[in-house]
Amino acid sequence: MFWIMLVTRYQYNPVLTKDDIPYPVSTVHNAGVTTYNNEYIMLFRSHKMNGRSILGLARSIDGFHWKADEQPFMEPAKEGIFKKYEEFGVEDPRITFIDGEYLITYSAYSRHGVRIGLAKTKDWQQVERFALITEADYRNVVIFPEKINGLYVRLDRPHSEIAPWSIWISYSPDLRYWGDAQRIIAPAPYHWDEMKIGPGAPPIKTDKGWLNIFHGVYPTMDGSVYRLGVALHDLKDPSKIIGVGDDWILQPEEPYELTGYVHNVVFTCGAIPENDGTIKIYWGAADTVMCAGTAKIDDLVNLCLNNSRPPL
Repeated sequence: MFWIMLVTRYQYNPVLTKDDIPYPVSTVHNAGVTTYNNEYIMLFRSHKMNGRSILGLARSIDGFHWKADEQPFMEPAKEGIFKKYEEFGVEDPRITFIDGEYLITYSAYSRHGVRIGLAKTKDWQQVERFALITEADYRNVVIFPEKINGLYVRLDRPHSEIAPWSIWISYSPDLRYWGDAQRIIAPAPYHWDEMKIGPGAPPIKTDKGWLNIFHGVYPTMDGSVYRLGVALHDLKDPSKIIGVGDDWILQPEEPYELTGYVHNVVFTCGAIPENDGTIKIYWGAADTVMCAGTAKIDDLVNLCLNNSRPPL
């Protein structure tokens, strides 16, 4: 089938596991990825031995062979308002380079729920917590890599007990205060993403629109299955959806995706477009290890254009 080959797994997956980390962790997964000074940077989530999450850093020359730093990059804050809202862990980072700095959005967990923190770095040595940019309960915030009509733009997924968990868009003049929110993509009934969807990697600019790689969840008698799909947003008004690919582009199939801390999961927080028209996609497999694969950007765009379903 056409869609099975959209993403080609790296033949030596997984690319990073707990055994590669020089401090004690039980998992390595759900990593944001970017480039810096001719290196790939991976900011990964790990469970400590007490079950709470921290963020570690790994570096690579080719995007497939990784070496982790000796110490974690971010742990729950020990002071101020961030301490209050990160006490249960920091999770699932996404990275956007804009205005000469790297923005890191991450899930902050506490007894008050889950909300999104925004941190900044310029050198991947020092990190500054900037703001808590949502209330509870929000996850999966990704920021577009350029301003549109003078505003920062983000996608997110608030929790809801009324409507299926969907992808929303909102805008900000300063990265701190966000508004004009709209629900723009919803799960499709009796479909591979019918339970919930959420943004995955930060959107990637193509000549035909913003490419959004998202995750979708399907409930089965044996638990939920997490897959990846794609949508295409208008370049000038990303609240307008050009198309949502009807088929998934990646599903759990390999042993390291089918079995682990959470079974049947492929979950992306990062992807890197390359100059040759391909894209490296990174995903956490079964919430246990990190994996990589490649795809042709045109193939993902064409899925949205030629085999699409309604966004809402």
